[in-house]
Amino acid sequence: MTSVQEPRLRIAICGGGISGLALAVALSQVPDVNVQLYESAGRFREIGAGVMIWFRTWRILELLGVAEDFAKVANAPPTEERGIGFDYRRSDMAGEGFRFGLFELPYGCIRFHRAHFLGAFIANLPSNIAHFGKRLASYDDSASGPVSLHFGDGTSAECDLLVGCDGIKSSIRTAMLHAIARETGNAEVKSLGVPYWSGIIAYRGLIPTDKLVKDGKEHPAIATPIMYCGKSKHVVGYGISRGTVVNVITMNSHLDKEGTPYSEEWVTECSTEELLDCYAGWEDEVTDLLRHIEQPTKWGLHSIKPLPTYVHGSVALVGDSAHAMLPHQGAGSGQAIEDAYVLSRILSDPIVTKSSLSHALAAYDAVRRPKANAILVGSRKSGQMYEFDDEALGERYEDLGPAIVHMWDWLWEEDPEADAREALDKMHAAIRDGLS
Repeated sequence: MTSVQEPRLRIAICGGGISGLALAVALSQVPDVNVQLYESAGRFREIGAGVMIWFRTWRILELLGVAEDFAKVANAPPTEERGIGFDYRRSDMAGEGFRFGLFELPYGCIRFHRAHFLGAFIANLPSNIAHFGKRLASYDDSASGPVSLHFGDGTSAECDLLVGCDGIKSSIRTAMLHAIARETGNAEVKSLGVPYWSGIIAYRGLIPTDKLVKDGKEHPAIATPIMYCGKSKHVVGYGISRGTVVNVITMNSHLDKEGTPYSEEWVTECSTEELLDCYAGWEDEVTDLLRHIEQPTKWGLHSIKPLPTYVHGSVALVGDSAHAMLPHQGAGSGQAIEDAYVLSRILSDPIVTKSSLSHALAAYDAVRRPKANAILVGSRKSGQMYEFDDEALGERYEDLGPAIVHMWDWLWEEDPEADAREALDKMHAAIRDGLS
C-alpha cells in the first residue's frame, strides 16, 4: 500500500487577484508544497481595464513557463526590439500640443486587457486549488502550531504560512500591523496600513479603436502609449486587446487634499460631460479621445505608506497588500508578480520547513521590501513630474524629460532572478548561523 507523503509546507493564499494567482501558479509547480487559494468573490474577477508590464516582469513569465499564454493575449507579441514606453506631450492647450519627453526601452510597454491578463494566470492554475466565497474573517497565528483561518461562511482551515494577497484594503495587513503594535507597544504602526486618498481623481474608460479612425487616419494612442500632460492633470492612452481597444485613464490631482477624507465611494460611474469638462481647452488629440468614452468610471485613487515589514510570524504580504501604489509608473502588477516570484523561489527550496520558515520570510522581506517601497514612493513622485508639480523641476522641459526617464532606472537594476538568488543566499546564511 502506497503511503501519501505529507507536504513539506501548507500555504494558504487569500486573494485571487494578480498577486494571488501569480503566487499560486508558481507554487503549484512545487510538488512537495500544498497551496490553496481562497477568494472572497464567487469567481475570479478584476476591476479595471488595462494593465501594463515591463521587460523584467516578462522575464518572470518566461521563467514560470507561462509566457506563451500571455503572448497570445498581449496587445502585440512581445519582442526584444526597442519600443516606446511612453511618449510625453504637453497637452493642456488648444489646437496642438508638443512632445517634451520620450521613454524607450527593450520590449517597450507590454499591454493587456486586465481580464485577459488574469485569464492567462487562471489557465495555468490547477483545478483543485481555488476556493470561492471564502472571505477571511480572522486568523490565529501561534508560534507553537499552524495558522488557523476563519472564514465569513463559518468554515475554517489550517496552514503553515498565510499569504495576504487581498489588495489595498487588506484585512490581513490590518491584523498583522495590529499584532506588531501590541507586541512592540508602538501604536503608530497601525496607521501605516490604512489606505489614504492621494488627492487624485481618476477617470477610466475603454474605446473601440474603430471609433478612433477619422478620414482613414488612426488616433496616435492606438499604436503608441501616450502621456498627455498638463498642469496638475494628465491623460494616458494605449492600445490593448490586439489593437481593437484603447484603454484610457486620466488624472485630476489636488495636492492640497492628499490625506484628507474621500467622501464618495472609491469607484463610481460618471458622465462623459463631467470628464470632458475636466479637460476642457486641451489639445484636439485629447478631446477626440475622451469624447468617445461612453461609460466612464470615476476613481478616488488611494495608496498606503511604506510598511516597516512585509512579514510577521507565519504571515506574509504580497502585491497591493504590501505596497499599494499609484499607477504612474505602470508598476503595480509587475511588482506584485516580482513579490510572488521571489517568495515562490524561496519556498521552493527543500531546506524550508516549518522550523526554518522564519528565515525564509525574513529573506523575502529583506530583498523585496526596499525595492517595492522605493517604487511606491517613486510612482507618486513621477506623477507630480508628469503634471509639472515637482517643486524642483516645474516646467523646465529640458530637465523634466530626462528626469522622468531617470525615474525608470529601477527597471535595469538587479533582475528578478538575481533578486531570488540574493534572497536564497540570505536564507541559507541565516539557517547556517542558526545551526552553528
